[in-house]
Amino acid sequence: MAAVDAATAQAWSALGGAAELAGRVRYGGASGLAEGPLPVRELARATVGVCALAAAELAAVRAGGGADDAAPPVVDEGAVATAFVSERHLRVEGRAPVTFAPLSGFWRTADGWVRTHANYPHHARALVRALGLTESSPEALREAVAGRAAVEVQERVYGAGGLAVAVAGAYGEPQPLVEVREFEGRSRRLPGGVPGALRALPAAGVRVLDLTRVIAGPVATRTLGLLGADVLRIDPPGLPEADDAYADTGFGKRSALLDLAVAGDRAVFEGLLAEADVVVSGYRPGALERYGLGVEELMAARPGLVVAELCAWGWRGPWAGRRGFDSLVQAGYGVAAACGSGAGPGVPGVGGVPGVLPAQALDHGTGYLAAAGVLRALAEGGGRGLRYSLAGTASWLVREVPPVGAPVPGYSAQPWLREVSSGYGVLRYAASPLPYGDWVRGPSRWGAARAAWLPR
Repeated sequence: MAAVDAATAQAWSALGGAAELAGRVRYGGASGLAEGPLPVRELARATVGVCALAAAELAAVRAGGGADDAAPPVVDEGAVATAFVSERHLRVEGRAPVTFAPLSGFWRTADGWVRTHANYPHHARALVRALGLTESSPEALREAVAGRAAVEVQERVYGAGGLAVAVAGAYGEPQPLVEVREFEGRSRRLPGGVPGALRALPAAGVRVLDLTRVIAGPVATRTLGLLGADVLRIDPPGLPEADDAYADTGFGKRSALLDLAVAGDRAVFEGLLAEADVVVSGYRPGALERYGLGVEELMAARPGLVVAELCAWGWRGPWAGRRGFDSLVQAGYGVAAACGSGAGPGVPGVGGVPGVLPAQALDHGTGYLAAAGVLRALAEGGGRGLRYSLAGTASWLVREVPPVGAPVPGYSAQPWLREVSSGYGVLRYAASPLPYGDWVRGPSRWGAARAAWLPR
């Protein structure tokens, strides 16, 4: 019998899966994501592997069997490596997407480095305002931070509603990979009578309310959509998503707009919630509680629901309520320093220039872990709250994920690139790394759908 992959076993255990099932996942193909001092390749394949295993487990349960009947999934590492940088492979009518705006990046300060994120216009405006820039240019930003301490820049920008994080020279405090809470109302029956084309998929007919943005949460929900779920993303009308971001992560779902502060829209949302099986939220801790939609309230309104929550910095501590993205967590958790020049493997330091992981692996890895947790919760009857964070995935990466040896040479992204028509024109995109085929259509435009479930 082949040895059990250690990172897969760790992730599967964190999700509450039976230990003997972890060894069923098999990996093959040429490897990518092996550059750099941290085991990103191992994290990537393990998170996809446990997601594939959770899908197989749910399929077995829905077919009338048990977890032991789950079919052994085979995951191709080339597909994993391509999917983990899906935003880089995306082409919209032949055009490369905008990934990072000019004011996003690393900037040298008087005592180290700071990382900014200004991809969204409101964050860029806050950054300019906080630092008193006379013009919105990289040169002006570089000059403005050069004479200030990194933490001063961080706090000044954050206080103005922007995003900047001082590059940390040591790894952050340990964080759990996933937190699981059980609630009343388990043993819910999953939907039957789904269309024949979807019947063979593990999550066929499952209704998922998608309250996520950017990468981690949308990766989780596009994965659930691939597996047959009816995924309906809900956004506030006053906070538009970037077209390129949604073109990459909008597969397998529909997108509608509701303002929860408006009585009519709130009533529509509550109607959707009354028929949902899953809610996936990517808002900061406390954000939905202001609307009475914290996990306890959701569970009370819909017993047996599965709620997966994702955030940047974890669920406790002084940074729990802060905004964050993968690039910022890499900076603030010590990953950027460990990947930079002047720092050896596993030895964070800020003496040189900070670096980055070969992929936004905290985002993508957390997304596949969240999808896996949802699938496992559905297989075990629902009534479960799940919490994930980018910092938790970073903590696992730097402390626990072991290397598995030399990568298999010969990786190419080309076999895993596809083309499809969409609401944004013809897209070139990265295929899903799960062994369940591909999405049947490209994403429609953000916010263009009606806020209603598909019939079943």
